[in-house]
Amino acid sequence: MNRDLLMEIYHRLYSAFGPQHWWPGDGPVEVMVGAVLTQNTNWANVEKAINNLKQAECLDLASLNRISVDELAVLIRPSGYYNVKARRLKALVEFICREFSCRVEDMEKVETYKLRERLLGISGLGPETVDSILLYALGRPIFVVDAYTKRIFSRHRLCFEDVDYQELQCQIMSSLDPDVGLFNEYHALLVRLGKEYCRKTNPNCLGCPLNGL
Repeated sequence: MNRDLLMEIYHRLYSAFGPQHWWPGDGPVEVMVGAVLTQNTNWANVEKAINNLKQAECLDLASLNRISVDELAVLIRPSGYYNVKARRLKALVEFICREFSCRVEDMEKVETYKLRERLLGISGLGPETVDSILLYALGRPIFVVDAYTKRIFSRHRLCFEDVDYQELQCQIMSSLDPDVGLFNEYHALLVRLGKEYCRKTNPNCLGCPLNGL
C-alpha cells in the first residue's frame, strides 16, 4: 500500500473534518468499557449505559469485578444486547483483575502483540474491539480496522472488499509510521467519512473529500 497515497487521504480528511477527539472517555477503564459496549449500537446508547455505571459508582475495575453479570446487564441495558455484552465485559474485567491485580498500569509492562494475543483469548472480544482497547485505552500504536475502513479503501481500490482484517491492518501499518496519534486520528476520520459520505447505500461521492483521488 502506498504511503504517500495513505497520507494524502489522511490530510484530505483532516482538512475537511478537523480533529475528532477520539476516543471519548474519562480514563482507560471508561474507554475499555465503551469499546465493548459500542458493538452493534450507536454511541448515544453507549453513553447512556456508561452514565448508568457512573451513577451506580461501578465504573472502576474493582467494582465491575464485584458485581454480578445480571446486575451489570441491568446497568448497561441501553447499549443493546446487554446480556451478551455483560458477559463480555465481565470476562475482560476478570482477566485484568486476575492477571494484573485490577491495575491497568500493570498492563503497560506487556509487549503490545503479546498483550493483544492474550486479550483476543477473552470470550467475545474480536480484533476490532481488542485493537480499540490497545490504541485508545492503552496508547499502543496499532491501527483499528472496521467496516468503514474496508468500504472506503476497497472503493478506492486499495484493497479487495472481502479483505481479511489482519491482512488490511498489516498493509496499512507497514506503510505508516507507528504513531499512536496518527492511528487514532486516522481511524476516527475514516469513521466520520463512512458515516457522512461513504455510506453503504447512497454514498455521496460528489461531495466526498476524497473525490477525484
